[in-house]
Amino acid sequence: MMLSLKNIVKYFHRGSVNEVLALQNVCLDVRRGDFICIIGSNGAGKSTLLNGLAGCFFPDQGTIVLDERDITGWPEYKRAKFIGRVFQDPLLGTCATMSIEQNLALALRRGRFRGLSAGVRRLDRDLFREKLRMLDLGLEDRFQDAVGLLSGGQRQALTMVMATLVRPDILLLDEHTAALDPKTGRQILDLTERLVEGMELTTLMVTHNMHQALRMGNRLIMMHRGEIILDITGEEKSRLQVDDLLARFYSLKQDAFASDKMLLV
Repeated sequence: MMLSLKNIVKYFHRGSVNEVLALQNVCLDVRRGDFICIIGSNGAGKSTLLNGLAGCFFPDQGTIVLDERDITGWPEYKRAKFIGRVFQDPLLGTCATMSIEQNLALALRRGRFRGLSAGVRRLDRDLFREKLRMLDLGLEDRFQDAVGLLSGGQRQALTMVMATLVRPDILLLDEHTAALDPKTGRQILDLTERLVEGMELTTLMVTHNMHQALRMGNRLIMMHRGEIILDITGEEKSRLQVDDLLARFYSLKQDAFASDKMLLV
């Protein structure tokens, strides 16, 4: 397996009145090339799972192994060499006061020693222009513009390019279209599919949209209260409809969604 999580447990505010068991004995094996959609109600542990993979915190129990390397105790900056990430908020993946080319230059050197050489070279600009041209947003002609001048959709598209500029071992997408209007969201999803398929990226994508989860990727995982309760792949996934998925969920968790306005269908 390319990525293996074994018995991951994570508490927040442990020992206090606000104690939360966010992940409980999560086990997940990811094959190279898997495109996994992760769904579940608010508080189910979806984003926490991605944060744990990215190194935002260390688990209280369990191990994370990536390509036979135990990265359980690796800090976030060390994992960034192997992990690309796009957040829900378009403001989080870029630096607003830096230019488009400066943001791309930083992404190109992710995980590498930077030294005191020139920040942006001519060959870099050729690569940046090629990558931005496929967005069809005209950003290839705006290298010197500050990223803060871009719209949310333009910024998220740029973040997608930055996350994949150096081919990551794992791409993490945390509801990366949720803050966008429907039209722009569809454009970013189209870009996502082109990048993932074209680069054959191993991808974990959190979404609240069940139609997206059923349409995209080769595997679907559902979480509830910090556990993985469904793991569906291949032909079984391709045959599922939203009603089928909800029925299977209810059969496993009778208390689910009683007071939760979660999954958007």
